[in-house]
Amino acid sequence: MGSPRKTRKKESTSVTLKSVADYVGLTPGTVSAVLNDAPSARSIPEHTKKRIHAAAQELNYRPNFFARTLRKKRTYTIGIIAEEIGDAYSSMVISGIESYLRQRNYFFLTVTHRHDLKLLQSYSELLMDRGVEGFITVDTSLQQAPSLPTVAVAGHRDFEGVTNIVLDHERAAHVALEHLVEMGHERIAFMRGQTVSSDSADRWNAIGCVAKKIGLNIDPQLVVQLELDDPSPRLGYPYAKELLARNKPFTALFAYNDISAIGAIRAFQECALRVPEDISVVGFDDIQFAAFNTPSLTTVRQPLAKMGQIAAETLLARIEGESEFASEIAIEPTLVVRESSGPCRKS
Repeated sequence: MGSPRKTRKKESTSVTLKSVADYVGLTPGTVSAVLNDAPSARSIPEHTKKRIHAAAQELNYRPNFFARTLRKKRTYTIGIIAEEIGDAYSSMVISGIESYLRQRNYFFLTVTHRHDLKLLQSYSELLMDRGVEGFITVDTSLQQAPSLPTVAVAGHRDFEGVTNIVLDHERAAHVALEHLVEMGHERIAFMRGQTVSSDSADRWNAIGCVAKKIGLNIDPQLVVQLELDDPSPRLGYPYAKELLARNKPFTALFAYNDISAIGAIRAFQECALRVPEDISVVGFDDIQFAAFNTPSLTTVRQPLAKMGQIAAETLLARIEGESEFASEIAIEPTLVVRESSGPCRKS
């Protein structure tokens, strides 16, 4: 019978800075300077730096967050203030934010206010108590200037210290209405956004301006005001029924967003109306479901994930002092033509 095999001692799951220092035979101070990119590390030879980084990777060393926070007096945490998390718009924006923050080793805390001004105020204070270094707001109408650097996605209020990420709504209205008019549509119905939505007023004003420029008449009887606070297609369904009940003929609908457009398509189909043969439908946002709806949705695309990434990059650059303050960053929309829009059938 052979001698028993020696079992390797199980490595500790907690690798400290001293563990790395012992492994490379250097002082903890030298290793700390290199791994934290401290100014004192400039005098350390490059081959030594590479050896330290290789050892840290091999040992799977993870820096102690709290020690890093105390040492630099930083939390590396930002606060995200959103109207809703589960809706298609906010989730795509937050996905873009998360993607960039992950690359920069930042953490984020998210709160939702559902357009409740008291919650908005209390949550903002709560995030500051948790030590966030800045804010990103999503579809949130700020009531006052925050005391921390802030980037507002779909922000339309000018406050000192706030960078607004805004879509060119006039361009968006132009590409959508031009598309419908070129296909012969003159009687176009509209769904206006909820008054609490930060984009609503600017988008509707842009539609009115573009319609006037291209000679398109907007019939008040073909305009409905969205009022439900619902992140599902139910948002547009009853208002599409309301448009049909007015017995005012129309051949196309330009909805406030994709969710309301998808709900409207369902309402039209239930009334034996075909999309786009009887009514063309154009949405707004290009959410993930738009391409997979039946029919697939023609829509004005705003690059939501990219807007989130730009917001995160802009905020971190301000926190780190890497760039000058910009009050506004404009985003260009594009039209994505799919199955839900087609030529107007002349009656």
